[in-house]
Amino acid sequence: MFETNRWVAALMVSPVLLLLLAAIGIPSVLVIWLSFTESTFGVGSRFVGLDNYRQIFADNIFWRATLNTFIIVNVVVYVELLLALLLAVSLNFRFIGKGLVFSILIAPYAVSEVSAVVMWKFAFEPGVGIFNILLDRFFGIDFNWTRNPFQGLALISLVSIWIHLPFTLIILYSAVATVPEDLKAAARIEGATETQVFWHVTLRVIAPAILIALMFRYIFAMRLFSEAWLLTQGGPARMTEVLGIYLYRSAFRYFDFGPAAATGIAMQFLSLLVASFYLYRLYKGMRVNA
Repeated sequence: MFETNRWVAALMVSPVLLLLLAAIGIPSVLVIWLSFTESTFGVGSRFVGLDNYRQIFADNIFWRATLNTFIIVNVVVYVELLLALLLAVSLNFRFIGKGLVFSILIAPYAVSEVSAVVMWKFAFEPGVGIFNILLDRFFGIDFNWTRNPFQGLALISLVSIWIHLPFTLIILYSAVATVPEDLKAAARIEGATETQVFWHVTLRVIAPAILIALMFRYIFAMRLFSEAWLLTQGGPARMTEVLGIYLYRSAFRYFDFGPAAATGIAMQFLSLLVASFYLYRLYKGMRVNA
């Protein structure tokens, strides 16, 4: 009977597994194969082994794009996490207009990335953007991100945080809302302050949710493209280029599909490396709590 139920269950989930294989597995294998070939439009693919990987690893622009991606990803993920955690804890209290505030905070998720980036680009347009004018008038800051790579990376990070903050906020707010009140009440009876209750009760309970949010945001942020491309296109002089733009240029500007595929594999490897760390931490936490 058990064997029959197992086969029935496998048969029922097989359409989904086949769909995943067709949509993810087969393209992934093709990209891996493409990374070992020399390929472009109108020319048959030729196997070149590791030449594409040697080419990108010998390219200074690739390493600059990797460094820019690393900087932006870490700034975006951890600033976003701290903001989301602060907002999630604050929203856990009852106050007038709480629903309206929550709606405003998650509103960026209803805006397409392209529209959001264009809006921020106009707001920070050198010389005429409202935020640039305010920065110059009240703080004396000449925020010309079109010619200053550091300011360009800062603006890319700011826009990315604004767009994706609702994702992290929803995860952490849901986790904070599920913290048992009796645990917090017991800690207060023992003499714990509100700060101690947060550090020793709330934070410990929502730790798995924080790890999940970090893992997903790292993976998503590693694929950063639209914010950087629509704002700076990697300029000036490719100083704000990220790995997503480097891949795009190789594939759709130079039509050099082999190095582009190798870049994609490198990005996937970095994402898996980060995800494996957080998955290991989650696994250890589950074993401890089991």
